[in-house]
Amino acid sequence: ARIHETNLKKQGMLPLTFVEPADYDRITGNDKLSVLGLADLAPGANLTLKVTPASGAEAFDVPVAHTFNSEQIEWFRAGSALNLMKEKNALSS
Repeated sequence: ARIHETNLKKQGMLPLTFVEPADYDRITGNDKLSVLGLADLAPGANLTLKVTPASGAEAFDVPVAHTFNSEQIEWFRAGSALNLMKEKNALSS
């Protein structure tokens, strides 16, 4: 079953796509990935994956894109849409 992208975002997931589709084949299941640029996450701004190959080869960067809007970035920063609603409810009580 496919999970709609918005449902992933509501759960606090960060769906990313490769800016260059060929980069997909440069990464293995054993490589370590770090997402760079999360502190500056903004609509339309790409992020960077730092890939540290399990083989011991030199690390490299891969540009990745997201489709978050401002509200969805708030969900992500709160951990999920439900967490954000809980935080906002607590502030208004």
